[in-house]
Amino acid sequence: MLKEERQRMILNEVALHNRVLLTDLAEQLVVSIDTVRRDVKELDSQQKLRKVHGGAISLGFVSPAAANTNTYALEEKIEIARKAQGLLRDGGVIFIDGGTTCLEFARLLPERLELTCFTVSLPVALQLLNKPRVKVILLGGEVSREAQITSGSQAIRSLSGIRVDFGFIGTGYVDALHGLTEFDWEVVQVKKAIVEASRKVVLLCISEKLNSQHRYRTCDINAINTMVTELPPGHNRLNSFREHQLHIL
Repeated sequence: MLKEERQRMILNEVALHNRVLLTDLAEQLVVSIDTVRRDVKELDSQQKLRKVHGGAISLGFVSPAAANTNTYALEEKIEIARKAQGLLRDGGVIFIDGGTTCLEFARLLPERLELTCFTVSLPVALQLLNKPRVKVILLGGEVSREAQITSGSQAIRSLSGIRVDFGFIGTGYVDALHGLTEFDWEVVQVKKAIVEASRKVVLLCISEKLNSQHRYRTCDINAINTMVTELPPGHNRLNSFREHQLHIL
């Protein structure tokens, strides 16, 4: 495989999943970790991604802005955000997860809507502060420099003390059989607590992530009440999820 093709695949994986591990990239590309490390270092120097310990993150993930041109599949994420807005009602109490799709959801919330919103995401909290009728509650904990979310026991304890109408969450990987998965154990523990704290769980997910999986399971697919993608609800790529009687938007 030529270096240009290899680096193109690395950029696609980073853009799709926001954060990836060097070991996963090496396995997928069937090359050594040293080769992947050199590629990632070169792409970092070209300001196409950000190299971090043991992996890489997308530029849109590490420095989100109000309408970030670095955000992968931005139009698809905007469509997902607009669809999900139909679930909201005045006076609702919700949770919004971190990640670029959830950030678009927060950014596009109608300013007329009165909500109480919990989050563990610093970028989401900052977006919500622009909404005059949204009460914003940022749950504490150790802040990840990469993901810009709080995690750890303090965040999990805070989540155990609330019950929201809707928990809007993102995921790195989703599969009808294996459910929602991630590669980061600490992130999974927080997401598990979000699921437990939500009367209804709404997954916001671009279709490219469908039928993918990783090491650590957040929850079974049956724990999700509604899945929102940019695809029409009747699209055949959603058939395996529809068999689980998910509400699909």
